[in-house]
Amino acid sequence: MGYELMDLKSAAAHLHMKETELKHFAQRGEVESRRRGDDFFFEHRTLDEWAQRRVMSISAKVLTDEHRLAMTERKRSDGQDFHIADLLRSETIQPRLTAKTRAGVLRDMTDFADSTGLLYDSETLFAELSAREEVASTAAGNGVAFLHPRYHDPYLFQETFLALGRAVRPVFFGAQDGTGTDLFFLICCTDHTLHLHILARLCLLAHGTNLLADLREAEDADGLHAALKKAEDEFLDAQPPH
Repeated sequence: MGYELMDLKSAAAHLHMKETELKHFAQRGEVESRRRGDDFFFEHRTLDEWAQRRVMSISAKVLTDEHRLAMTERKRSDGQDFHIADLLRSETIQPRLTAKTRAGVLRDMTDFADSTGLLYDSETLFAELSAREEVASTAAGNGVAFLHPRYHDPYLFQETFLALGRAVRPVFFGAQDGTGTDLFFLICCTDHTLHLHILARLCLLAHGTNLLADLREAEDADGLHAALKKAEDEFLDAQPPH
């Protein structure tokens, strides 16, 4: 499915975006596309990769609006709200990462994900995480990074889960604000739309709540998990009805 071509209508629906907006991105060359006459076509995997980078770069207001729309559509489809804290468990949290380099963090987080028994191919995951960092760092500033494969592969994982590592000391990870990074979320997802939903919510929690400070103060894995759950519950309670 990764190399499948999608027309403008299906691509926009896939990203929960207006067709005119996606068309403008394509016309400006901001998203890779193929043009046939007046029609635009998008390769599935490159569209998904662009969408991941976009989530991490757009303004908080735009991200909030798009995330609210995604929440509404997801609740309409399955009848319930989604909680990313349910994807993070004590056994998928490493409170003391000792890596000192970017490559070391990627290797340690890959090995940690592999230890859960939910990862099918650790070397492919490591290669994809490294490729993503080469394109653009997933460090989002304020000491947090959201690791994920460059190209989404639903067959890498047995089920969707989150892993979280907290470094003993900050690692230079390429954040635009020039600061070190000590908190590393790893998104392991079998569904791309859900992947974008998770990434968007993590970005909003990191920059709109006390999550990062609470994660740094937590004493152990259970405390780190509790910090995420608390931040997400407060975030959802503050959202308007949908």
